[in-house]
Amino acid sequence: MTLILIAVGGAAGSVLRYLIGGAVQQLSPRGFPIGTLAVNVLGCLLIGILARQFLNVQTAASMRALLVVGFCGGFTTFSAFSHETVALVEGGELTRAAAYVLLSTALCLGATFAGMGAVRAVVS
Repeated sequence: MTLILIAVGGAAGSVLRYLIGGAVQQLSPRGFPIGTLAVNVLGCLLIGILARQFLNVQTAASMRALLVVGFCGGFTTFSAFSHETVALVEGGELTRAAAYVLLSTALCLGATFAGMGAVRAVVS
């Protein structure tokens, strides 16, 4: 049942990401991914609200699966990254938080470049 809730939340989050990101992008100049930025910021705000709320009340694991893992995960994985970083900072793990941010940024950008380069090499 948990996997179904995650799938439903993820589907809803993904569709909303597409709609909101596209709408915001249409309202702004081309050349800067403002739609994606807006979705990432909104997703981070939402996961912050949900994470804090779930700490303060008895919330069923199914609701966390639906809203945090599913919906926020489908809406933007950047929200999960941000939540994990803030949790490390709030837990006093500043060095680990900094390492996580630096490694995530460098490795993920590097992997994207590598993936694009691999396809470019195969296609050319």
